[in-house]
Amino acid sequence: MAIRTGRYTLMLPTKPSIHGSAAVVGQTEAQGPLGKEFDYAYSDDTIDGCPSWEKAESALQRDAVTRAIEKAGLTPQDIDLIMAGDLLDQCIGTSFGIKELKMPFLGLYGACSTMALSMALASVLVDAKAADNAVASTSSHFASAERQFRLPLEYGGQKPPSAQRTATAAGAAVISSHKKSTPSVEAVIFGKITDLGIKDANNMGAAMAPAAAGTIAEFLNDTNTKPQDYDLILTGDLGKVGTELLLELLVKDNNIDISSVHGDCGLMIYDLEGQDVHAGGSGCGCSGSVVNSYIMKRLQSRELNKVLFVGTGALLSPTSTMQGESIPSIAHGVLLTSGD
Repeated sequence: MAIRTGRYTLMLPTKPSIHGSAAVVGQTEAQGPLGKEFDYAYSDDTIDGCPSWEKAESALQRDAVTRAIEKAGLTPQDIDLIMAGDLLDQCIGTSFGIKELKMPFLGLYGACSTMALSMALASVLVDAKAADNAVASTSSHFASAERQFRLPLEYGGQKPPSAQRTATAAGAAVISSHKKSTPSVEAVIFGKITDLGIKDANNMGAAMAPAAAGTIAEFLNDTNTKPQDYDLILTGDLGKVGTELLLELLVKDNNIDISSVHGDCGLMIYDLEGQDVHAGGSGCGCSGSVVNSYIMKRLQSRELNKVLFVGTGALLSPTSTMQGESIPSIAHGVLLTSGD
């Protein structure tokens, strides 16, 4: 059973294994620096001709989940729980995507932190023996997110440099109680809501950075570790602006310098100089695809042995934005290791 360490962190004695993981992406993501890392890249964002962007996102997540289960040597009937969500209202990208797989479903909304949230919850349930095999998954789609949170693409609205591109991508991981020499989840931390009054929906990095800083500082304090104890401290999708703020806040408020071991999925998935992505990537699928491809492969090869993955999310909606509300944010963490 999970053991609480400090105020916020849960250590998982059984170290649930990640038996299979998969990531699928759209065309723009395939053209980025990690293009060869993904399991499959679609040639256009309709995802083989789906009639709407929302249906395309559902197809994307279903593909990632199916591939991860197959890579684990399992079938949907072997899965005790799937914990998943996305950015769309009522998480329709997920529910319509996986409904045909007939797996017990726990729908989650953590905004762009959903990959870390789903992995953390699935790992806790597996560690508690509430499930033998659980899937954690998420997705996002550039066009479906633009339609919901900003303006339809046809409008042609201009974006400021602080804006990030929502990744057309999905990631999934099968987390199991059956031990193998595979990446494992050794600890998790669930963050608390942070709101410093940021209201600019085109500056998600600034809104999310304080939550990321808080969760990282709390995890290091709870576990009595320092940044140099990790091969990588990976944030979900702060992008260029949010990353700069994160590093500044950690030093200013906690005297913690993670600059030598920090990476950000929003900066890794795109080429900021060569692609028109402004401050980098965002969306649930951003960290979902990077973690379940590039990171998992390097944990398997022992190129990385200890990765603290902190997913970041902005808890806004079109309604709250139109009512002039600020953007609350959240950050959840998962300690990934290379396994035995």
